[in-house]
Amino acid sequence: MLTTLRLASRQAGPWGGNGSPNPEETARHALSSANELRCRQLLEATTARYRHREASAAVLVPLCSVHGVPSLLYTLRSSRLTGRHKGDVSFPGGKCDPQDQDVVDTALRETREELGLPIQEENVWGVMKPIDDRKNSIIVPVIAQVGPLESLDLMPNPQEVDDVFTMSLAHLLHPRNQGYTHFCHRGHYSYTLPIFLHGPYRIWGLTAIFTEFTLEMLVPGTYHRITRHAGLQRRRETRT
Repeated sequence: MLTTLRLASRQAGPWGGNGSPNPEETARHALSSANELRCRQLLEATTARYRHREASAAVLVPLCSVHGVPSLLYTLRSSRLTGRHKGDVSFPGGKCDPQDQDVVDTALRETREELGLPIQEENVWGVMKPIDDRKNSIIVPVIAQVGPLESLDLMPNPQEVDDVFTMSLAHLLHPRNQGYTHFCHRGHYSYTLPIFLHGPYRIWGLTAIFTEFTLEMLVPGTYHRITRHAGLQRRRETRT
């Protein structure tokens, strides 16, 4: 049985003086055509490696803008669903179907079923590195640009989704909105997971891991991953 050791905030971060960019400035060009091209090139190798491999499930990480502000789009899983993840924040996605052509097809299908949002494959930037969860299920994140929120005609499926919301990249990048949780197993440190705070809902678990994968890619050198597993050196954190 895993037990939480602590929930803490991350250290203050570099913003606030000496000419360092603040989160708004850092995030401003994250969805630019130049950055999209850079990210697509970065994802070529993982897309080629994992797109057609067998997986348990796939999720879509939807990049969008809200009145011009770069953001990520999240869902709140319905409380009427079964299983331990009901009511959790997530990205749209689900189990791979034998009829799906690949994990991209799975992520796009699930997004269409959950949000009524059709996404053209040309808007998919690529496939990020999969995560093997504690049940040995392989979950593959697919990242795509879905456009301005104001232009989207979302029709959430009430059987699967209780809410849809966005978080700006600037909010996610600010250290005051970032936390981490240590877990232990039988009294020994096991791993550390990120948490994103101070939004409408707490973002944690695999969704938080996929969020930090995305932030690392979109704004390299600004966000530093804190996901750590047993046996790996952990980055020093300032605890609160």
